[in-house]
Amino acid sequence: MAAPKYLTGDKDAIKSFVDKYDVFLFDCDGVLWSGDDLFPGTVPTLEFLRSKNKQVVFVTNNSTKSRQDYKKKLESMGIPATAEEVFGSSYSASIYISRILPKEHPQLKEKNKVFVIGEAGIEAELDSEGVPHIGGTDPAFRRDIRPEDYKLMANGDPSLIDPQVGVVLVGLDFHYNYFKMCLAMQYIRRGALFLATNIDSTLPSAGSLFPGAGSMSAALSLAFQREPITFGKPSQAMMDAIEGKFQFDRSKAVMVGDRANTDIRFGLEGKLGGTLGVLTGVSTREEFLDGDSRPAFYVDKLGDLLES
Repeated sequence: MAAPKYLTGDKDAIKSFVDKYDVFLFDCDGVLWSGDDLFPGTVPTLEFLRSKNKQVVFVTNNSTKSRQDYKKKLESMGIPATAEEVFGSSYSASIYISRILPKEHPQLKEKNKVFVIGEAGIEAELDSEGVPHIGGTDPAFRRDIRPEDYKLMANGDPSLIDPQVGVVLVGLDFHYNYFKMCLAMQYIRRGALFLATNIDSTLPSAGSLFPGAGSMSAALSLAFQREPITFGKPSQAMMDAIEGKFQFDRSKAVMVGDRANTDIRFGLEGKLGGTLGVLTGVSTREEFLDGDSRPAFYVDKLGDLLES
């Protein structure tokens, strides 16, 4: 595998890079910002690319926000965007549940409800596709497990176990607890499909790292000794959906990300024309240079593309 080309400070190489691609797929956290802190140069870099008629798509694994939420966040940071330019893991999962699963699993017509471990972003995208759901942000699930709950769950008592649940969807949940984990396990044991918006192990925020959505689903994966069907990067189901929506030539597209094992791998396995790593998020220079998923190019920060 060829060593990534370092672009920072090389004006000719940066110009050649920018001219080579028509479509720029951007991860958000760790690339454009960290938490609520916008990286210097983000806004003028995006404006520069748009001025050169480049198509910009914001591809995020963060399941806590819907496309509309991300549009608002982008605009609040001075980044003009439409909801149609945002493609998130919650949206990808919702499309799959509403449009693909009924064809592949006819039994879900009888059990069409989703038990959600996650935040409002998942609920909003499920609502947009007309998918019924329980769990999520409902305060009734934000409690400690009680001694009597074990027997009720084990017996499938409808006071705790909804017989209409056919899917368990796990995303990043800021109110994760043992009660939710037990409910999810009981649904899966009863035949519910095990899905995850994404399996990021960490979440970059405020210049540090915190547990990501993959930390939520990992407990269930360990309990069942199997992995969930996933929809965030590097899942190629997400790449296929993005290509289907935006209708672009993959050879003229580049994935820009901070995480080698999700963002860069996503672009490599999707056979995009290029991948660009940035050093403002999770992966280190050493990971980009020597890891299993090496970008074709890398920069210190996204704003370095302005040097062209």
